[in-house]
Amino acid sequence: MLEFHNVTRRFGDKAAVSGVSLSIPAGQMVGVIGRSGAGKSTLLRMINRLVDPTEGTIAYGELDVTALKGAALRAWRADCAMIFQQFNLVPRLDVLTNVLLGRLNSRSTLKSLFNVFSHDERRDAIAALDRLDIAPVALQRAGTLSGGQQQRVAIARAMMQAPKIILADEPIASLDPRNAQIVMDSLKAINEQQNITVITNLHTLDTARNYCERIIGMAAGRVVFDGAPHALTEDVAREIYGADGLKEAFSEAITSTSLPGRRIAAELSPAANAFAAS
Repeated sequence: MLEFHNVTRRFGDKAAVSGVSLSIPAGQMVGVIGRSGAGKSTLLRMINRLVDPTEGTIAYGELDVTALKGAALRAWRADCAMIFQQFNLVPRLDVLTNVLLGRLNSRSTLKSLFNVFSHDERRDAIAALDRLDIAPVALQRAGTLSGGQQQRVAIARAMMQAPKIILADEPIASLDPRNAQIVMDSLKAINEQQNITVITNLHTLDTARNYCERIIGMAAGRVVFDGAPHALTEDVAREIYGADGLKEAFSEAITSTSLPGRRIAAELSPAANAFAAS
């Protein structure tokens, strides 16, 4: 259970997040919605301590996340894999190496310095790519891929951390509708089939409704809605987005469908095994 207890984050005189208290059970897929500046990204980044709360506490079970330092904080960040809007890949490195970078937190400094990865780690990286139907480009430079492909590589890298929680900060904001659908299908499959908690900031309301079992709506740093998708009425949506923001909130929605050819099972395809052995 991830819990926020009266959490506030101020930047100068402005409260980006104000007095938030939430409990998120393990295994939920949660969509956080709201206008730009509502506090969505700050809320997400406080979970893995990229941003520290000004007041209040965040806990995961018996672990006081807000008190973590040093090695304990690094271990927690490994447990909370972060997926960003802009992918944050290393363009000149191949896809496989980018995915393997997800293991850096669990490796010695010397091995990390020389990019020495074991056969098992290479096999696991290919397995992660294979589950996302992107193993055939494993040896291609990341910078040559489309935006949708790069975001799937970023998801595969996150899975290499063996996380307890995936934090996705506007993961489809820079993607076209088809690639956005593929990425959201992938996150949904990870949530359902591996029981990993997924907390994602989303710009469009209908996308959150189609993929998330729980929606948290934010406005001016506060939580103004927390409930099931069917409970989010037009009046509540207007409170979240404002009357002038409703049209934008419902634009370019995508629906949940099965990603053709997706293989979530741990079995590697022959092509994946060939990559892992190279």
